[in-house]
Amino acid sequence: MPKHRDNWTREEHVLAFNLYCKIPFTTIGMRNPRIIELAGLLGRSVGSVSYKLTNFARLDPALQARGVSGHTHGAKGEEVVWNEFADHPEALAYESERLLADRLGRRVEELAKIDERDLPREGAEREAVVRVRVNQSFFRSRILSAYEYRCCVTGLTVQPLLVASHIIPWAADAVNRLNARNGLCLNALHDRAFDRGLMWIEDDFRIHFSTHLSEPLDGADSTREWLTSFAGQSLRLPKRFSPDPEFLKKHRFAWRAEAAHADSSVSS
Repeated sequence: MPKHRDNWTREEHVLAFNLYCKIPFTTIGMRNPRIIELAGLLGRSVGSVSYKLTNFARLDPALQARGVSGHTHGAKGEEVVWNEFADHPEALAYESERLLADRLGRRVEELAKIDERDLPREGAEREAVVRVRVNQSFFRSRILSAYEYRCCVTGLTVQPLLVASHIIPWAADAVNRLNARNGLCLNALHDRAFDRGLMWIEDDFRIHFSTHLSEPLDGADSTREWLTSFAGQSLRLPKRFSPDPEFLKKHRFAWRAEAAHADSSVSS
């Protein structure tokens, strides 16, 4: 039977936080199938789980900035888990995925859809690689849900073609690897352009492309024309976790500095 009155354990709070990160705030409710699933895994009522997720909203600065506060009162356990994620995001994200896999009776590699064929066979090296890929999967879920599964440039909603793109690369900033404000939901082609410095976002969130993409080619190039047709348009900003302007600025300046270095090397 579902539990109603007993206190939530830390593990239950971690699992609720995991789901809170993965679904749009506007979909939190008793009819959401993922909330229904989690309620079954926890042996709790759907209403209790839905209420718990809304409790996390009171701690979410992304919602507070929009005047959305969720429930005004909550449990201490919510604050503990929220602060733990703020202090140790990679550790808590991985733990939450592992706990969910255990509840589902699955391996965490399977849950994160990791291709295991190129993993080390066993030992500490394999565990380290799995942790990274599990957390990358967590980041993808967090970004796609924040943008409601829609490319922020084109509006494309075909999930297999969407990428959770880091603004500051994973390897370049360990502190902000799982920071949702360090991510953009892009289609695969614009993700590649952004990653290569052929596209950037200005402070007003308008989209710009490198002049290299406007250089004339022999014959028609409809793909490039489509790619750059969004120049000057504004990003489709999410309701939660709008990209941090400082991260966007670092992305712009990093590629400009690299281009300037390349130009000076050629001229010398």
